[in-house]
Amino acid sequence: MIEKVRVAVVGVGNNTSALVQGIAFYRQTGSLVGINRPAIDGIGVGDIDFTAAFAMSEAKIGSDLTDAIFMPPNNFPRLRCDLPKADVPVTRGLVDASEVDRVAAALAGAEVVLYSAPSGRPATARAYAEAARRAGVAFVNTTSDPVARDRTVVEQFEAAGLPLIGDDLASQFGTSVVHKALLRLLEERGLTLVSSYQVNLGGTEDFRNLVENPDTKKQSKLNALPSTDKVQMAPLGYLSQLGSVKVAHLNLEAQSWGEMAVSLDVKLKVHDPSGAAGVNIDLIRMAASARRSGRGGFLADAAALLKSPPGTAG
Repeated sequence: MIEKVRVAVVGVGNNTSALVQGIAFYRQTGSLVGINRPAIDGIGVGDIDFTAAFAMSEAKIGSDLTDAIFMPPNNFPRLRCDLPKADVPVTRGLVDASEVDRVAAALAGAEVVLYSAPSGRPATARAYAEAARRAGVAFVNTTSDPVARDRTVVEQFEAAGLPLIGDDLASQFGTSVVHKALLRLLEERGLTLVSSYQVNLGGTEDFRNLVENPDTKKQSKLNALPSTDKVQMAPLGYLSQLGSVKVAHLNLEAQSWGEMAVSLDVKLKVHDPSGAAGVNIDLIRMAASARRSGRGGFLADAAALLKSPPGTAG
């Protein structure tokens, strides 16, 4: 029987809620709906145990992980499954770089750290990566803050024989994935792109944070698309009434044979945290498998699941 992967999560928001609930759902139902890879190197979707959780919310600190994921402002829906207690109390997160050793000690026993805190705090993200390295734990950065794009950090993980995955997950079926596919389709069919834009609206706290700290996210979204000045990103919009749903609008203007105009408008509506969890479950298992086999540094096989892997703009 495969040994379960021991995971510590940083950030107890909607993405963590979708992941924790989803693992319980798939364990209980055996469903394969929405799963890209039922097993990665023998590790199944249900072969995950949570060993530590970090958050900054006073209400969540001290609560069991399975209670904290439902506390406001989290708004991802409850899935149809029984959710047993994780027996993992939420710990106060890292306040500043002086607390790296405290966090590293709390990571004892974990194999993978899933960094799912709000984007826009690059120093904090790198501090958690350092805590993971000191604790001998693989690190997965799901945010747009540069960690795996920092060559010094990559070299440190390589020297330690620890896997590093990042930056910024590409949602299972999100705006960037759809936009990239459409732009490639134009090119494959011989059409000439005139202009394109992307608008994203959401109601999670992550969206609220990104509206206030948009810089790294905007660059990361551009990293996920073909390099061209003909594609524009509108500022992210926060609308609380959307809850965990993201609504995206895409427009492409092109020319076909004889310079005839072609126009395409697409509306995408998804539960954003669900799309994140569908990718995080793969990134976690990739990181665990690599750690168990002694592969350190950036995992190139994870690049397709990321918006901003090493080599893209910071």
